[in-house]
Amino acid sequence: MDHREEAEDHVMLTTHLLAASTVGAGTPTTDRVIATVAAVVALVGAIIGGVALARSTSRARGGSRGPVFALMAATIGAVAGGFVVATADGGPGTGNGIVGGYAALFLGLTGVVLGGSALARGRAGRRA
Repeated sequence: MDHREEAEDHVMLTTHLLAASTVGAGTPTTDRVIATVAAVVALVGAIIGGVALARSTSRARGGSRGPVFALMAATIGAVAGGFVVATADGGPGTGNGIVGGYAALFLGLTGVVLGGSALARGRAGRRA
């Protein structure tokens, strides 16, 4: 590769980076809105999962829908966040919602673990 090809590659890379970062930091894009909604849904699932887990350790209560709702909300948030991450064309600041997508993935997985633990404890408490 000679210097001319290197210069052309550098110009193409610079042009691509400049084109990818034309969205303002506060501009709501479709991907950002989807990622934000996914993160909020996953956060709700994680909170409900944490509350359900706290209740399952303090008292065995049959028939609680909290762990199931936490699992559903957290899974929906994580799947939507994963979709945003998988389809993003650029990194943070490009308007692709990548930061919100990763937040939704993290919160969703946290909610699944908490909700699943609460569900398992609730079932174990009913068996005993």
